[in-house]
Parts: sequence; C-alpha cells; structure tokens
Amino acid sequence: MSPEPTRPDKSARSNDDFAREASRKGPGLFRELADFLLHNKKWWLIPILVVLVLMALLIVVAGPGSPLPWIYTLF
Repeated sequence: MSPEPTRPDKSARSNDDFAREASRKGPGLFRELADFLLHNKKWWLIPILVVLVLMALLIVVAGPGSPLPWIYTLF
C-alpha cells in the first residue's frame, strides 16, 4: 500500500487568500462615498455634502476665532 499523496489543506489556502485580501489597499473614503452615491442612487445626499464642505471651508479659511460670529448668525 502506497501512502496517499498529500493535498494542500483548503483552510490553509483560504487563510492565504484572506491574508492577501487584507493586505490590499482600499479605495479610500471619497471613492467609497462616490460609489455609494452612484450605486444606491442617493442623489439627495449631494447637496447636503456640498453644504457641509462649504461650511468646513468657511471655518478653515476664516481662521481661529473669527468664524464664531458667522456660525452664530446662521443658527
């Protein structure tokens, strides 16, 4: 009787696949957001995101201390 040839274990192969996928770099936040908007057809989120980005730019450009009066007048 000859011994049966050894085959690679399926779990070891799946662990290698898992490790390879885990080490891949992801698409990034903005790419994932764009994919979410396109695939799920959430077009109504675009104006909300634009307003949030403009508000953030206003705060950053105005500098420390000076955006406070702008924020209080908006609310």
